Amino acid sequence: MEPEWFKDWFDSPYYHILYKYRDEAEAEGFIDKLLGTLHPRPAARIMDLACGKGRYSIHLADKGFEVTGLDLSEHNITYARQFERDNLSFYTHDMRMPFRTNYFDFIFNFFTSFGYFDQEKEDLRTLKSVATGLRPDGLFVLDFFNSRYVIDRLIGSETKEIDGITFQIQKHLNGQYVKKAITFEAEGRRLFYEEKVRLFTLDDFERLFRTAGLKIIRTYGDYQLHPFDTATSPRLILLAQHAS
Repeated sequence: MEPEWFKDWFDSPYYHILYKYRDEAEAEGFIDKLLGTLHPRPAARIMDLACGKGRYSIHLADKGFEVTGLDLSEHNITYARQFERDNLSFYTHDMRMPFRTNYFDFIFNFFTSFGYFDQEKEDLRTLKSVATGLRPDGLFVLDFFNSRYVIDRLIGSETKEIDGITFQIQKHLNGQYVKKAITFEAEGRRLFYEEKVRLFTLDDFERLFRTAGLKIIRTYGDYQLHPFDTATSPRLILLAQHAS
């Protein structure tokens, strides 16, 4: 089988170099606004699914919630574990596999950390694992890009120079995926990585969630939580719960 692209790329130091200037203030503002809408109980159990190096897990734990961060990257989790405390823990884990049963009040999957797999059945396995982990009254929040918005505004190529490394980036559509080819030189070598994300629509998610035993109860279109509009919204943020 072809190796899964994200396993090497997310564990690479160059991934973190390329994305080191993400807008962290906007991200934390989004999380705070989301919490203000959801009103979690004090000490609610929260899973941060695909937590990266744990920045947002830490942000949630600082508010008093019991937070569990999961990520496939061993390097990310090794880094994140230095911040563990009584209400914050991290584990290396594949999101396709269940992690605890009927345990979490909220499961968060932020910043397009979904749709990476070659086969849709793997995405469905992820959603079924989410359903397993949620308490009967729990909520799942999935933050994805709006595929229509991405397609309409796709940038063909760009160059970024960060920490002395020149990243050449090319984006293109390939069937049901948007792909990003990343080429650069480092340590005397020419390196190449590829990102690939499935162009799921709201209809796709409704079908997959239904099959996984979940139902979408609310949608938002950006990090200010404005209503979702297929043509103009940059994000597709889904709130879901167990189907009754």
